[in-house]
Amino acid sequence: MDDQKPTAPTTETIPSEQPMTSLDPSVSGRWYVVHTYSGHENKVAANLKQRIETQKLTHKIFEIVVPTRNVVKVAHGKKEEIKEKIFPGYILVKMILDDDSWLAVRTTQGVTAFVGAGNKPTPISDREVEAIRKFMAMEAPKYKASFSVSEAVKIVDGPFADFLGSIESIDEEKGKVKVLVSIFGRETPVELDFLQIAKL
Repeated sequence: MDDQKPTAPTTETIPSEQPMTSLDPSVSGRWYVVHTYSGHENKVAANLKQRIETQKLTHKIFEIVVPTRNVVKVAHGKKEEIKEKIFPGYILVKMILDDDSWLAVRTTQGVTAFVGAGNKPTPISDREVEAIRKFMAMEAPKYKASFSVSEAVKIVDGPFADFLGSIESIDEEKGKVKVLVSIFGRETPVELDFLQIAKL
């Protein structure tokens, strides 16, 4: 009889080399990185939350995170603590990926694409998400600091502002550092002044 055949769960969006490590075993889904227009991250998150409610997709899209962190910004000689985006132009979405959920996210105003190989969204590991969450919860860094090679830093000024990286080399005489800027696995060396980076 046909009704005796068990329905196999769809597992093709969960690569076997990245097992689920969710704290709640009853909640499935993976974390995906969604690219948005820069500066529209919070608006996209709000629009997407509204769509999830109206399209009744709460059982497929569970959580939306705009990675931000409190940082100390120095402007006009004054220190001010502000919320800065860790990855400008990106949000994280925990979801079960299927045609409906993909369409809901992809057609939300301000969303440009999923991050992934080719046209296929690629999930990031729970470990990466946990690292981002811990980073978000850390205290604002001190403004003046000494640095060392291989140290992880955040760029606070210039075209790569808000990016994270690690120090490749230090030129103390010139007050310059070479930082390997890393975003989702790609690294590029960038020369910066001491004042353009901050400790994590």
